[in-house]
Amino acid sequence: MHPAALAPAPAVFSSASVRPRRGAAPATISSTSGRPRSGARGAVRCEVASSSAPAAAGPQAAKWAQRTVVIPPQRRGCHLITPKIVNEIRDDLVEFKCGMAHLFLQHTSASLTINENYDSDVQADTETFLSRIVPEGPSAPWRHTIEAQLFHMYISVSHSYFLAQGTPSNQMGVRYPHIFLIVLLLHGANAALKDPVQKWQTLSGAPPLVIARGGYSGLFPDSSHFGYEFALANSLPEVVLFCDLQLSSDNVGFCKTGLALDNSTLIAEVFPKNDKTYKVNGGDLHGWFSVDFTSNQLMHNVTLIQNVLSRPSIFDGTVGMSLVDDIVGLRPPQFWINVQYAQFFLDHKLNIEEYILSKVKEFGVNYVSSPEVGFLKSLGGKLGKSNVKLVLRFLDEQLIEPSTKQTYGAILKDLKYVKTFASGILVPKTYIWPVNKDQYLQPATTLVKDAHALGLEVHAFKFANDVISSYNYSYDPSAEYLQFIDNSDFSVDGVLTDFPSTASAAIACLAHTKDNPLPPPGNDTRPLIIAHNGASGIFPGGTDLAYQQAVEGGADIIDCSVQMSKDAVPFCLDSPDLTKGTTAATIFMTKAATVNEIQNGSGIFSFDLSWSEIQTLKPELVGPFNQQGLKRNPAAKNSGKLMTLADFLAFSKSSNVSGILVEIRNAPYLATRGIDIVDTVSSALVNASYDKETRQQVLIASDDSAVLGSFNKFPSFKRVLEIGQVISDASKPSVEEVAKFADAVSISRGLVVQAHGSFLLRFTDVIDKMHTESLSVYIGLLKNEFMNLGFDFMANPMMEIVSYSSLMADGIVTEFPATAAEYFRSPCSDFSKNLTYTIMPAKPGALLNLAHPGALPPAQGPALVLEPADIVDPPLPPVTVGGHGAASSSNDSSTNSGATAAGASSGLCLLLAGLAALLAVSDW
Repeated sequence: MHPAALAPAPAVFSSASVRPRRGAAPATISSTSGRPRSGARGAVRCEVASSSAPAAAGPQAAKWAQRTVVIPPQRRGCHLITPKIVNEIRDDLVEFKCGMAHLFLQHTSASLTINENYDSDVQADTETFLSRIVPEGPSAPWRHTIEAQLFHMYISVSHSYFLAQGTPSNQMGVRYPHIFLIVLLLHGANAALKDPVQKWQTLSGAPPLVIARGGYSGLFPDSSHFGYEFALANSLPEVVLFCDLQLSSDNVGFCKTGLALDNSTLIAEVFPKNDKTYKVNGGDLHGWFSVDFTSNQLMHNVTLIQNVLSRPSIFDGTVGMSLVDDIVGLRPPQFWINVQYAQFFLDHKLNIEEYILSKVKEFGVNYVSSPEVGFLKSLGGKLGKSNVKLVLRFLDEQLIEPSTKQTYGAILKDLKYVKTFASGILVPKTYIWPVNKDQYLQPATTLVKDAHALGLEVHAFKFANDVISSYNYSYDPSAEYLQFIDNSDFSVDGVLTDFPSTASAAIACLAHTKDNPLPPPGNDTRPLIIAHNGASGIFPGGTDLAYQQAVEGGADIIDCSVQMSKDAVPFCLDSPDLTKGTTAATIFMTKAATVNEIQNGSGIFSFDLSWSEIQTLKPELVGPFNQQGLKRNPAAKNSGKLMTLADFLAFSKSSNVSGILVEIRNAPYLATRGIDIVDTVSSALVNASYDKETRQQVLIASDDSAVLGSFNKFPSFKRVLEIGQVISDASKPSVEEVAKFADAVSISRGLVVQAHGSFLLRFTDVIDKMHTESLSVYIGLLKNEFMNLGFDFMANPMMEIVSYSSLMADGIVTEFPATAAEYFRSPCSDFSKNLTYTIMPAKPGALLNLAHPGALPPAQGPALVLEPADIVDPPLPPVTVGGHGAASSSNDSSTNSGATAAGASSGLCLLLAGLAALLAVSDW
């Protein structure tokens, strides 16, 4: 048998067989996870050689047949390859009555074993066996790191269990038409084979790189050991660790962003008299600098702090500065050194070039970047044939590069010159997708295409989940990454980010999925996407534009929070106080009144204005964090028109949504004003034939049990109890009571997850309790703004969606339905798939457990537990003929527990919105 050369090709597998007997196991291959070593994506060729002698006695010349069988790419796991093998060798076997087959697998990242009766369960059991006997990943106990780091030992040991060749112990041929089962096990990486294989518009054709700036600096102090470890554990396997290099006075390297250390460490407290002022790039810079301290002084005395006030401070002062050697000791897949101030260190007699050259020889460096052309040119001349990629980092276009004395904008226009000394560029993201003065995207530049045409890689920086970006992204950081990596024209080659898990998810989960169908909701698929007042995070809530956007964005259910005008016209708006969603305050201030049954504080109420008066108002989009600078789509602030309930129902009928939710609040108070909101809504639904509707589900939601009871006459309607109280648990009797008059509950996030400050403590079992009584559970209200998210969600609204989905919520109520739909269209929403990377639910308590106990915020008092008395309301009062009159003002106590809850919830929101420098979680 003549061995065939290993050639670059997809992973392949082979077996020799004829026809399977009844009950025989199929020929399969099994592959196990790990990073591929060099060449692991090449072909796995298996040669099948057969020999035969005639059945009659007497010496006969042996016959041979040899064939290389190539099987299409497969994922990690056991795979059926029998049909392929049978088809490939069928003609060769015609000449043989009996004989012997020998198989040789020409690849060390795959293995071969033989089994005559391979039950289908063995596919899973073999995988389990290897995972336990030969563990993989950063925690595996392997020392061998020459090839593909510690994952190569996983491949090697697995290969030792299942060899690369085998000979079936039975005869084979037409006389023995049963199969000898060959099981091949591929020990390559999940990452080597993606399902489906995507085509990227990067320079190399590979997926873009995720470059973790200072580790996971969005949560931990920049360049902390914690941060780097967290980045490795929560990012794609190929993540690049980015180190801003600083040198101590004794030429020891540290990773730390920013030349002045006092901005992100406690050095000023330890060495209060060691501050200096130096000339840096032509200007004076005052602070504490690494060049004035020895490595021992920095290592043993200086601790890190978070220098972004909206990020966690509980790790401040608990971890020290990181040596370059410490970070390399984590064995990152790739390592990037950025030298931001090369000339500064040279001026202090510290040779940063020699330092980098020594590290290249010692442990390998993949990338070196700098904004200084002279430094890169000099270093490139000394690197020789090294594989280190040099990258020119661009600063603001008007700034002057120190060695060429040209602006960075001028250098950008001469990329051919850059190509003479660099293999790539690192640019601010606005170099690629500019934004105008109003923070909206402008057309993309041709920079990426121009650079790729010259063979230059393009990496973009300034990515973070918790900074104000273009309004086009609607506070969804994943949308921003996709703008740079998944558009029809180009893809950047890497993104430098403070939140590498979000970038990883955009690449591994969300890219190339915009045309994927949205799977139907259900227990085995996903929760309902319920759009709150339409896509009210993008357009004013309750308007035609908000509802249209919600339907286009993938909402399953659109809702109408019914408000009533003075002349009993029902329309959709989130609150009866018109100052909260319209321009009423600019026109009808004389109508201001205080209605304690509705809310604390005065307002301009819909039931004090006629519908014709309300129609003169413009809707108004005001986000919950406007005062903190997080405005929502200012260009559409007053866009759209308010819709009557009849208009809403007509629109819903003509759309493809699977249902509608009609919310009724304040019914007892409205009855005292002569308005029967229950009868009005019932009549509107009947007039629109929703009482006979079979295509769309009707949900009636209220915080009043009596209101829900009024809809018992519509058996097809689903009744939803809204629980708005600030509670942390629900007693068993309360859940049983709810089940008597409701089919579902709509609950706040605080009833599902308990928080300590802005950190998650634990998930509750409330969903399970509700499910025990066959109650569906809808969780809300979800908003994209990072200030609405606990730190454990990593400033990523999609991670919150994943978390509630993993808790088996039946629906999520959101103001940004497109964000939820984007996730559920992705393969990562299916946890049964064996993917290289997926978006994991939050782990309550994980971050708090890393912090020093003294750094934690004060514990909050226990919230209330839901009891039956909290949810059972008195019967609705009769409608008063004539009502109270137009200018109502009441100081009476609430006649409705829901009204009280609404007031309490409103007060809570106002309180939390005022918390400065902390994440405000408005409904926890």
